[in-house]
Amino acid sequence: MDRFFFAAGSAFAFLGVAAGAFGAHALRTRLSPEMLAVFETGVRYQMYHALALLAVAWAQTRWPGAVLGASGWLFIAGILVFSGSLYVLTMTGIRWLGAITPLGGLALLAGWLCLLWTAWRG
Repeated sequence: MDRFFFAAGSAFAFLGVAAGAFGAHALRTRLSPEMLAVFETGVRYQMYHALALLAVAWAQTRWPGAVLGASGWLFIAGILVFSGSLYVLTMTGIRWLGAITPLGGLALLAGWLCLLWTAWRG
């Protein structure tokens, strides 16, 4: 699993850099400042949690276990739901997507708790 989470973290980081560049260059003139800030929040949280996936991959080499694996999967789900919903919201204007964004945030928080638990118990 360590290689999978490392690859996922690397892929999400790559996509985060690409999304950030897209936002800075292609969306600056198309989105309102408020919506551009929402897009940038999605990019920022994607990048933070791409790095968290790299930490999970490293931790797998030291303290492998189900709780640590759950941490990685929660980070992946959180990125997809939290950042993904913000991206779709800004690109389409579909406002109800903002209602699912907190579910992604909860997944990210749960991922950090699982990582904390693993480190504490490891």
